[in-house]
Amino acid sequence: MSARAHGLLDGTVGAGAVSLPVGRAGVTWWPCHGGKPLADRAMGARVVTAAGARKGDLMDFGIFTEQIRRGSSQGDAFRELFELVDAAESWGLDVVWLAEMLVNPTRSVLSAPLLVASWIVARTRRLRVGTAVQLLPLNHPLRVAGEVATLDHLSQGRFDFGVGRSGGPRAYDALGVPYQESQARFFEALEIILTAWKGEPFSYEGKFYRFADTTVTPRPYQQPHPPVRMAATTPETFPHVGRMGLPIFVGLRGMNIPELAGHVRRYREAWREAGHAGDGDVCLRIPVYAAPTEKAAVEEPEETIMYYFQRQADLTRAPIGRAGTGPAERRVAQAKTLSTLTYPEILSTKVAFGTGPGLVGRFTQLREELSLNGVAAELNPGGLLPKGQETRTLQILTQQVMPAFK
Repeated sequence: MSARAHGLLDGTVGAGAVSLPVGRAGVTWWPCHGGKPLADRAMGARVVTAAGARKGDLMDFGIFTEQIRRGSSQGDAFRELFELVDAAESWGLDVVWLAEMLVNPTRSVLSAPLLVASWIVARTRRLRVGTAVQLLPLNHPLRVAGEVATLDHLSQGRFDFGVGRSGGPRAYDALGVPYQESQARFFEALEIILTAWKGEPFSYEGKFYRFADTTVTPRPYQQPHPPVRMAATTPETFPHVGRMGLPIFVGLRGMNIPELAGHVRRYREAWREAGHAGDGDVCLRIPVYAAPTEKAAVEEPEETIMYYFQRQADLTRAPIGRAGTGPAERRVAQAKTLSTLTYPEILSTKVAFGTGPGLVGRFTQLREELSLNGVAAELNPGGLLPKGQETRTLQILTQQVMPAFK
């Protein structure tokens, strides 16, 4: 019988999209860094007693990686990433998040995040690794299901599966996939992956994927599957993901703190109204810079962060008018806001820059305003910082900031 015949799909979200009621249909998740298999617990990892439970003021900390340093070779980019991973493993960071970016060679070398993740788990014993995010519409879901389950075994349950569809059409154009189909393709792919992870034969009849009597192997190491987390970037996405019962990635690039706080509130309300246990889970992606003095923390990253937001304005503006890219007026407004941001505005509303104690205060503020469960820190937004400053930020973050939230 097909997955659709079992009633896994129950509604629509936007044109041609379907919603997946995964929260009570078998999707299990854990707070921001993911699940804690017995092997991790033996190594001192924090144990969560119930799905959705928030224990006091605890937060999880990770780093988000996509950026290639300007002027470095692609080989340098991989070497520096693995050096950063080794430091993160040694200094106690919770998780490393890997982007998927196929056709942007000046910005990233992460066209195959699952391959990179396999190398990371081979050289670490404690650190979790996840995708942020795997672009489901651009990958065959049966292949993704098998590769993620394999990686979950190789890591002995240290993998987190972040999923999304990208805010722009560049990679879709390169692969010949219509961007206007991205939302519907995303939900079909997610449904197939979750069903495949049950390890039983199934058939599927969808708009984009059709197959009969198929069993994907292996089943994941984490049961019923690795933690699944979804990116939320548009207002309508937040309550939808809450109804699905999935944790979310959020960011401040396209909205201000009060606006994001409202969306997070609606996400948690939808979560509770759908009957899911707990209160949801929110992980904030944010540029972070740490230095020994406030003066250095403010002055040193100015060039790279101004470039970062101007580039984001250009990326937001580029697909205006393309099918499937959302209301043009929304993109026009976002691009204008991003391109006119002053550095003082960025410091107060978009980033976390400071000394160790200053960052403790900043993350405490953000946690209270946004009801956060975790942070994914961008250590070199814009790619203009020297390697030493990126490593210093990680050291201060892990040794001076994280202990205040553990």
